[in-house]
Amino acid sequence: MAAKLIKGTEIREQILEEITAEVAEIKEKHGVVPGLVTILVGENPASMSYVTLKIKTAHRVGFHEIQDSQSEDLSEDALLGLIDKYNKDETINGILVQLPLPKHVDEKKVLNAIDPDKDVDGFHPVNVGRLMIGGGELKFPPCTPAGIQEMIVRAGVETKGAEVVVVGRSNIVGKPIANMMLQKGVGANSTVTIVHTGTKDLASHCQRADILIVAAGVPGLVKPEWIKPGSCVIDVGVNRIGEKISEKTGKKIAILSGDVDFDAAKEIAGWITPVPGGVGPMTITMLMKNTLKSLKFKLGIA
Repeated sequence: MAAKLIKGTEIREQILEEITAEVAEIKEKHGVVPGLVTILVGENPASMSYVTLKIKTAHRVGFHEIQDSQSEDLSEDALLGLIDKYNKDETINGILVQLPLPKHVDEKKVLNAIDPDKDVDGFHPVNVGRLMIGGGELKFPPCTPAGIQEMIVRAGVETKGAEVVVVGRSNIVGKPIANMMLQKGVGANSTVTIVHTGTKDLASHCQRADILIVAAGVPGLVKPEWIKPGSCVIDVGVNRIGEKISEKTGKKIAILSGDVDFDAAKEIAGWITPVPGGVGPMTITMLMKNTLKSLKFKLGIA
């Protein structure tokens, strides 16, 4: 029997509806809505496309949204001053600085300048520390790992005591999702192993995973024989492996591949995410959820 698909596109719609309803309730009771600002420096096409989607989603759920676009030659000091302004703005609950930044700007310095209580991306060292401690200390889990955990929970996959293997050790996905899955709480309480390119016998680790989370950025890395029958496979990889002509628009579009051989894996796994349409749609969704949480923390209702 083919695996059940965990579709990020469907789960995204559920969560955005929940956020919209909660925003409306907070507005009625407290007279405020979550405020989100996105700072874009320069005109990187991929960044502009991503920011446009963030803006559209923020408007959809009823947020107060500010798009602050700056020229490529904006100085580092000026950018830091802009962040300071939004740190002090009581109407703003979430601050995003779209990466990458121009080469003359120190990204680390800029990200660290954001108030940790408005760092809805969850990348500030303070929020990384809160994630490590877990429990009530956690405020803003990084958005992609948060989306992964949400998908696992909503799919009804048991995590308590489960063997979780995370393929990849990035600061954005691998390390945080491993930490989140071993914490006490819903969607966690798992036994976690992190493997990577330096791991001996990668296959044997994957083969014992009840939940296999693959975020290596290598097309087709995980072979069908590496997958435990009935397991849950979360494929975070989005790899561009070519181009094709769209039947709808007649324009060139990217051919995408995950880190898992999907067609073969779906005949073995119990649950699996597709690429595209799996983990990808969850990132901006969880960004909206973190921004709502920021306002709730401020109001003392989180």
